[in-house]
Amino acid sequence: MNPKEMNQIFENLFILELANNHWGRLERGLKIVNDFAQVVKFNNVRAAIKLQFRDVDSFVHEDFKGNTELRYINKTEVTRLSKNDFRTLALRIKEQGCIPMATPFDEASVELCEELDFPIIKIASSDLNDWFLIERIAQTKRPVIVSTGGSSLKDLDDLVTFFANRNIPLAINHCVSIYPSEDGELELNQIDFLRQRYPNNVIGYSTHEYTDWHSSMLISYAKGARTWERHIDIEADGIPVSPYCSLPYQIDAWFKAYHKAIEMCGGESTTKRIPKRKEVEYLDGLVRGVYAKRDLPAAYEIHHSNLNRDFYLAIPLRKGQLSCREILNGQRLTAPVQRNSALMIDDIDSPYASNPALRNMIYERGC
Repeated sequence: MNPKEMNQIFENLFILELANNHWGRLERGLKIVNDFAQVVKFNNVRAAIKLQFRDVDSFVHEDFKGNTELRYINKTEVTRLSKNDFRTLALRIKEQGCIPMATPFDEASVELCEELDFPIIKIASSDLNDWFLIERIAQTKRPVIVSTGGSSLKDLDDLVTFFANRNIPLAINHCVSIYPSEDGELELNQIDFLRQRYPNNVIGYSTHEYTDWHSSMLISYAKGARTWERHIDIEADGIPVSPYCSLPYQIDAWFKAYHKAIEMCGGESTTKRIPKRKEVEYLDGLVRGVYAKRDLPAAYEIHHSNLNRDFYLAIPLRKGQLSCREILNGQRLTAPVQRNSALMIDDIDSPYASNPALRNMIYERGC
């Protein structure tokens, strides 16, 4: 399988990270899935809703279980869901037309990704050089997305080489692991760097910004990012929403910015675009037509040496008139042309006159 085929699963994919915003409550998690799936459907985009998996019994050392002073440990324990709860969430994500995904933070959680048959696995920025976990993820042979926050270049090079050697699709998300991120901390030029360094991988953008859901989408798409990730949440249950999380109406604005970026950027960057008809017609109106400086007889032969002596260019371009684009060396007049008259397609013996399509094109333009 070539890189393009391998990368299809990542192309124009949005990842909505539910993280632990369910706060250990299945019903809250289901409401988040339902609310955001509606926004996904309304905007006709392809999206995954991503969970976070930790095998809490083994993830937290027994000496620190119940510790409320260490925030990460406390949040891991209080947001715990059962395997059946995660299975219910995964089923709801599928039912709502989204792709179920997860970030596993330990080897046992990778097994849960397999059990629930998640098609894509995420590696968090914090685990980019956790080779115990990476080796276990690679054993699944499933496509992987990694975020690059805080990573060294060697770590990233090693990871890309590791998955390339195993023929496992890998997408690389530029990420700044500052929660939340200010506009001046986004470092969007890193998308250019990643695309140049890893041309066989889809490059994306995982963001924790909180002031705008429009500008960075336009910029990141134009720079070539083709997968995006944001944290999501809802206003419910009296739980405050973290600044780096996006509410449904904000994700709606984000998706609309994506469609606007596609509209503004147009087609692919690897081939010359085909101009729109209205653009061609507009430019035709600015082109100068060929006029005779003096009376010219039939059989007169046009040469570069006599162009400036016998012809001049001026607007407007008339229907059927030759422009500066069509004068060719060696063309002959088939009829006399009077001084200050337009040189018409019917007046010369040329490929334009003998080709119906070219002839019609010249008669359809101008005024």
